[in-house]
Amino acid sequence: MNIHEYQGKSILKSFGVAIQEGIVADTPQEAVDAAKELQKQTGTNFWVVKAQIHAGGRGKGGGVKLAKSLDEVKEKASAIIGMQLITPQTGPQGKKVNKVLIAQDVYYPGPSKTSEFYMSVLLNRAAGRNIIMYSTEGGMDIEEVAAKTPDKIFKEEVDPKVGLQAFQARKIAFNLGLSGNAFKEMTKFVSALYKAYLSCDASLFEINPVLKTSDDKIMAVDAKVNLDENALYRHPDYEAMRDKTEEDPTEVEAAEHDLNYVKLDGNVGCMVNGAGLAMATMDIIKLSGGEPANFLDVGGTANAARVEQAFRIILKDPHVKAILVNIFGGIVRCDRVAQGIVDAYNNIGSIPVPIIVRLQGTNAEEAKSIIDKSGLKVFSAIQLKEAAALVKEKIAS
Repeated sequence: MNIHEYQGKSILKSFGVAIQEGIVADTPQEAVDAAKELQKQTGTNFWVVKAQIHAGGRGKGGGVKLAKSLDEVKEKASAIIGMQLITPQTGPQGKKVNKVLIAQDVYYPGPSKTSEFYMSVLLNRAAGRNIIMYSTEGGMDIEEVAAKTPDKIFKEEVDPKVGLQAFQARKIAFNLGLSGNAFKEMTKFVSALYKAYLSCDASLFEINPVLKTSDDKIMAVDAKVNLDENALYRHPDYEAMRDKTEEDPTEVEAAEHDLNYVKLDGNVGCMVNGAGLAMATMDIIKLSGGEPANFLDVGGTANAARVEQAFRIILKDPHVKAILVNIFGGIVRCDRVAQGIVDAYNNIGSIPVPIIVRLQGTNAEEAKSIIDKSGLKVFSAIQLKEAAALVKEKIAS
């Protein structure tokens, strides 16, 4: 589950990570009030107005602006709130901005140079360890840094049996070229950031940039946080941070019906029971010359109501030219699934695309008979190669 920058920063602050202070606002007037409150709290006279959407590259799209007066805060908040912000991560359609973060300006003059770093904590699945990735090239796209100057990206793996050690935090600060108070502040920052990552059951904490201010403070100026949805039952306060307006509406609807659905960019919708079977089904679709339009797992209870809802969700995608239903009848009998498909088809009415149904397992032959005798635009198969051939035929016609 992705959360907004201001929410990620609030989590970081709760674990002792120094952050760029800010207050979220839904309207231009709230933005002005937030700026006044920040002025009281921090003494800042400049503010940064930052669009809050679940995407990076906001500054490139005009979603991050510096305001040097309260009038400018209102002006820039008015321009950003309600805009369709297009960034490299939103695609050409962009995302509507519903709120802004009014943050203190931390790029103030001082005795030393201001520096920006990149830092993230995530799981290295190959090694089975968490990894801290960091670079002196903060404020830039890390992909660009990796492509052009890979020597400037450092990685520190953490053994889960012993956790992050003090010498590792010092090594990170050293590799970032820090000394004196900035060195000490960075070691504290790294330790607190790693603790936050572990305690939240996060899958990603990305801070870009981590700022060394002109007076040698270290703080998070941005925060991209992804929380493991499977662990949210342990964190109801974090689950409450979910902003469904930032998510694909079809995926939200599917989740409300306990369907595991992920939208893809292809032309063949697929409905399966089981994640492993879903992956195999998507492979079959590609081998047949099509592209999967979604991942949709109906789970072990493929009854008529569940199948009907799954069809309705798949059909919301205008790019779908055919639907492949691939169900293994282990817990659930295939003939019951087949009858559920027929009932769902009749309840929906006219379905504009062909449906290929492959049922294997308990009562598979009876299921095929039900499909074949239904008189509907549904084509049955028992073997996977039969289903693949039907998919190829129907998307070509």
